[in-house]
Amino acid sequence: MVGSRIENAIAQPGRLVHIVSHGPHCLDGVTAAVVVARFHTGTEVQPHFANNPEVDQVLLAVPPPPPGRTQDLWITDISWAGTETERHLRGLAAAGTRIFWIDHHRTAIARVQRGAIDVPFTEMVVEDTYAASRLVYEHLRARLERGRAGRPDETRLERGQTGGDAAARDRASPGFLALERLVMLADDNDRWIHALAGSRELALTVAAMREIEAFRELLTIDAAVTYTPLMREAQARVAVELAESHALAERTRSERRVGDVTIVAAWCAGYPSEIGDAWGRQTPNAVLAFYDTKSDGVSFRRSPASAIDLSKVAECLGGGGHAAAAGCQIPDMGKRDAVALAAAVAEAVAHVNRM
Repeated sequence: MVGSRIENAIAQPGRLVHIVSHGPHCLDGVTAAVVVARFHTGTEVQPHFANNPEVDQVLLAVPPPPPGRTQDLWITDISWAGTETERHLRGLAAAGTRIFWIDHHRTAIARVQRGAIDVPFTEMVVEDTYAASRLVYEHLRARLERGRAGRPDETRLERGQTGGDAAARDRASPGFLALERLVMLADDNDRWIHALAGSRELALTVAAMREIEAFRELLTIDAAVTYTPLMREAQARVAVELAESHALAERTRSERRVGDVTIVAAWCAGYPSEIGDAWGRQTPNAVLAFYDTKSDGVSFRRSPASAIDLSKVAECLGGGGHAAAAGCQIPDMGKRDAVALAAAVAEAVAHVNRM
């Protein structure tokens, strides 16, 4: 869990914006937070980053609006699990906090569809058309355009966002719109399209940066997404760390079969996607599971032709995610080995196949 505070030179003293997003080492989650912060140029912004097991704790720590101030809470690229958290969010809303939720994970979509969310959102976008960062960007760009056009349905919301100051909105516009390439790179990587040159490299660079360095660097990035000196240093670390993680995975690799599916499990020290991509091309119809010693989490990937829905495999083990990439945490897995991980994943895959 990481928190930070950013104050702009033209900060509006009456408004406070909290952002809770997936990170700080997830390109999509960090970019989503950057998009919200750039949109609110001139407002005090406090970003907080968390992984899935931490998000309830982070949300519970968001306080009511300070006396005499208004407050927004943006929750992007992540969702909560606890009923206590929902009660807290309802309490924040009752105290005057406007809550915005934008997510693209299948587990979040399923919860919305079955009516399992009870929070009075000011705005909510939960769909898998794009990655979260692009959903946030497209949503706020549309709001910006409607505000400029003076649409009646946007008047109240825009006035709340900018204090009725059209000049403030115009100041934010160039910097906000300049994020388009960054957003497209994040979307391309997170949806595992990799049609845009540099998207995977940028994601790896963000993952290698310390604490919230990536947020701070991307907050001031130019329209071409030119790497800063800190980003170049992180990029160099990636090459060394990736080689070390791949070697650990090769040493610990374990396999077993479930029907025509090959379960491949291993330990890694970061970079499960990159190892999974390489191994998936070598093993047809494979489900790849990596226990990451850095995050204490398990990441799932699959071979390109596999039809296994990894979000359902992860759900069997208390996690979630997307069809082609998901994750979970298995208690005490770090004390076990890849043989035990392969067995647990094999049981989950067998269960999914019976559904």
